[in-house]
Amino acid sequence: MNKNKYLCGAMIENVFSGTDISEFRIWMGWADRYVILTHMGPDGDAVGSSLALSRYLRSKGKQAVVLVPDSAPDFLKWLPDAQDIRVYSDDPDANEDLVYKADVLCCLDFNVVGRIGKVGASFLYSRAKKFLLDHHPYPGANFDVTLSHPEASSTSELVFYLICALGDFNMIDKELAQCIYTGIMTDTGALSYNSNNSNLFQVVSHLLDKGIDKDQIYRLVYNNYSESRLRLQGFVLNEKMQVFSDRSTALITLTDQELRRFNYKKGDTEGFVNMPLQINGVLMSAFFREDKEQGLIKLSFRSSGSVPCNRFSSDFFNGGGHQNAAGGEYRGTLDEAVERFHKGLDEWSRSQEDCIRQLFK
Repeated sequence: MNKNKYLCGAMIENVFSGTDISEFRIWMGWADRYVILTHMGPDGDAVGSSLALSRYLRSKGKQAVVLVPDSAPDFLKWLPDAQDIRVYSDDPDANEDLVYKADVLCCLDFNVVGRIGKVGASFLYSRAKKFLLDHHPYPGANFDVTLSHPEASSTSELVFYLICALGDFNMIDKELAQCIYTGIMTDTGALSYNSNNSNLFQVVSHLLDKGIDKDQIYRLVYNNYSESRLRLQGFVLNEKMQVFSDRSTALITLTDQELRRFNYKKGDTEGFVNMPLQINGVLMSAFFREDKEQGLIKLSFRSSGSVPCNRFSSDFFNGGGHQNAAGGEYRGTLDEAVERFHKGLDEWSRSQEDCIRQLFK
């Protein structure tokens, strides 16, 4: 990280320099209408970072609206201002108009326009200034200002640094801090991965000083599922998880019919991909979920240590992400996706790279 220091209640290393944010600061001087966009299937970091930035902008007297391609999981709807999130599919015409009339489009937690689905067309035609704040590698070229830091734990962490770099640490209230912490927590598995950085824990310390109850936030997110979701988890572990010990890998698949059997709601499979990594010797886990509505297979990958699951996602499914957390989509049947998964492992088994050979000891 580019370690520049800004006063945030106490001294803290900030990833942004004055030059990094100079243009955004200029926009803040004249722009009144901000629309905050995030990716399809918004998760805790997408929602948390977007709500945090919108709350900050409104505290500065700006009009700020969070617009998502599709709805967020129910377990995130307790977050401050979550009731004000606009879902593109609810009223496409009105929401396209919102994008066209914006002065600034703030793009959070995605790196390429394809990640925002049907919102992408109006985004590309809009004359608004386009600002990307993200922690995924390889950002696209459709933005006027790009602040991309893949080394950060989450986009929510970057929102904290941005507010501090703008000199407004004191404008972070308890509710805004709750949004930031939720994003950090959900993108690090409650600080259990992608979080081995002392700077991040200083950020969390400042959020605690703002009055958040991190234990309550954990309960609201992770202990707020339905009975059906818990039964689905049991079904997954007992009948759907396959472990390939000779490849240090596990795979979970769920069909649309199986999901409907357990009254699936958006967010119910959150965290399933992480579970096989609890098994001694499993270094990479994959989860494939059939999405009949969109006509594709949703893919999630997780790995441990230096095993690059984002490379696997990219090499064989045109996906991407972080070294230990990645995703993608597959246009085809679930059986075809599974076949491609095994072919990918076969190809990887011939690799001479140390980071990949760990899977085939």
